[in-house]
Amino acid sequence: MRENNLKMESVRNILITGGAGFIGSHVVRLFVNKYPSYHIVNLDKLTYAGNLGNLRDIESKPNYTFVKADICDFDFVLDVFKRYNIDGVIHLAAESHVDRSIKDPFTFAKTNVMGTLSMLQAAKIYWESFPEKYEGKRFYHISTDEVYGALEITRPQGDPNSGECGGGPFGDEFFTEETKYNPHSPYSAAKAGSDHFVRAFHDTYGMPTIVTNCSNNYGPYQFPEKLIPLFINNIRQRKPLPVYGKGENVRDWLYVVDHANAIDLIFHEGKIAETYNIGGFNEWSNIELIKVVIRTVDRILGRPENADMDLITFVTDRAGHDMRYAIDSTKLKKELGWEPSLQFEEGIEKTVRWYLDNQVWMDNITTGEYEKYYEEMYCGLSINSYK
Repeated sequence: MRENNLKMESVRNILITGGAGFIGSHVVRLFVNKYPSYHIVNLDKLTYAGNLGNLRDIESKPNYTFVKADICDFDFVLDVFKRYNIDGVIHLAAESHVDRSIKDPFTFAKTNVMGTLSMLQAAKIYWESFPEKYEGKRFYHISTDEVYGALEITRPQGDPNSGECGGGPFGDEFFTEETKYNPHSPYSAAKAGSDHFVRAFHDTYGMPTIVTNCSNNYGPYQFPEKLIPLFINNIRQRKPLPVYGKGENVRDWLYVVDHANAIDLIFHEGKIAETYNIGGFNEWSNIELIKVVIRTVDRILGRPENADMDLITFVTDRAGHDMRYAIDSTKLKKELGWEPSLQFEEGIEKTVRWYLDNQVWMDNITTGEYEKYYEEMYCGLSINSYK
């Protein structure tokens, strides 16, 4: 009964895929709290990175529904569209870790390409069943800057006059919305394929689509296979910090709450068939970023300054490791007025404190299959073997 009442009373019925994951949970929380007249349907398969514990604070809200499902299950997805009268999609569900894609490219192709195609086809069939067809509908697909390939590091020492807290930019070129796709990993190739399908559904069928490409996100609720939460947890426990190669690779970092706010803005005000890049204007080399994380954790834990620098452990570089990513978000700033709200030092402070204050959350997921994966990826550096 609750579902039927919501269908009739809600101003909009928004399907958010991957809403139990890192970025997705922040988007779900934002929409549920900010738009009480919207019915937010969170569809997630709950794989290793999906965690309903990320959403305990909103799970009982009357405008929120969780559906456990695989986006590759076309018939079930189509039924979700019909059951909840979905008129908008924010599509975040994806396999997202490069290391895992190198070990298992088939899963990435299935989920990221075929799963996205399943979502698009379900939306097409359902929305075209109405006389107004696509009027008032929107399919928003979230992608990555990795589809663009890699940029050269032409300024290894950065630019001290730029004002970027990470010392960048480390090169003269940036990814713009016009940058040609040149994916290098199975992950980025799969995401590029999904992006092309989304744009093709607009060009072929007239579906109102939008694509955004974002830089590396950081913040609360991120699964600890990713650099920042992994290292915060390892520093706390005095365990090795596995650094690929020499740690010279450069990434642009974006606080996840800022990304969620950008998604909200673009979903409501972005132009149909447009692409928007979302970046933090915040380049860091991996090794310098790691040092900032170490200093921040040590200070908060009351340890001597630089006490845990000895944990840095260089490991064999990742196959095909891109040297530099850097997003140019000028279009988004000029057209919609978005820009990051936090400087990196403030964002990393919030992030470190969240993980240190939520050890139960961390300990609940750094067990079992994750431990086996960690040992495989980092050459036997067991997460439980170092004191």
